[in-house]
Amino acid sequence: MKKDSKIFVAGHKGMVGSAIVRNLQLEGFTNIITKTKKELDLSNQFQVNQFFNLERPEYVFLAAAKVGGIKANSDFKADFIYQNLMIQTNIINASHQTGVKKLLFLGSSCIYPKFATQPLKEEYLLSGHLESSNDAYAIAKIAGIKMCQSFNQQYGTNFISVMPTNLYGQGDNYHLENSHVMPALIRKFHEAKSRGDVEVHIWGSGKPMREFLYVDDLSEACLFLMSNYNDSEIVNIGTGEDISIKNLALIIKEVIGFSGQIIYDPSKPDGTPRKLLDVSKIHDLGWSHKTSLKEGIELTYKHFLNESLLLTKMGGI
Repeated sequence: MKKDSKIFVAGHKGMVGSAIVRNLQLEGFTNIITKTKKELDLSNQFQVNQFFNLERPEYVFLAAAKVGGIKANSDFKADFIYQNLMIQTNIINASHQTGVKKLLFLGSSCIYPKFATQPLKEEYLLSGHLESSNDAYAIAKIAGIKMCQSFNQQYGTNFISVMPTNLYGQGDNYHLENSHVMPALIRKFHEAKSRGDVEVHIWGSGKPMREFLYVDDLSEACLFLMSNYNDSEIVNIGTGEDISIKNLALIIKEVIGFSGQIIYDPSKPDGTPRKLLDVSKIHDLGWSHKTSLKEGIELTYKHFLNESLLLTKMGGI
């Protein structure tokens, strides 16, 4: 990509999309196109085709998606599969129709089978049953991967797919029930400390192992791959290190300064027992993460406090 290349970031208001925009701006890219949902409904094929025919972007970062935690994925399966299929199908097809030079599609580590061998290698895709709590979202993402690969094979496009691990950082969703585990825990501990609570209740047993990547590290990886990778096969993006939910909670408790007890609720779902990505492929290409987990949580908590202050001024979080 040249500094004045026309680049469309789909989903720029989300955590991942906003991080990509920040990184592009830091790197000196000057022709970044963004559209809010009011300006462009990405699930509407006519609007997407009209936009691409008018704007003719050269490069596309497909970061737009409907996302959520275990409860949201379980409760709203139809919404997750429909909206994600529509968004990615419209953008990928329009990118082909208008001659986009390169597209990067953001998938998710949930595409891998629930009980696949750890760490998860790229070739494990479609080798077993998915985790039932988020299978609708995962199937939509798998369809996006296969669509990119199919367009490359049939039309010679350059559409690449990346699979990030669990993400956190600036711009995350802190809803207590519909968010991912990291932001939900940050909010829980913060509010418990603010109220002077003596304990915090956490879903599940605390035993599942998860890998976490700071979102600004992901955005750097995406720019790196846009410049250095041109293959149809998927690429994992992560740290290659995981941690139990119990130990994650202890770090968040320390960062926030909560002095009470942690109570686990094993009646609530744990999800996949372990989900660690094999990141040897991207390491071999020349990229690795920079932000340690504790450093990332400290940065994220600062962003949370700033966002909470802003929302309070606007009428409450």
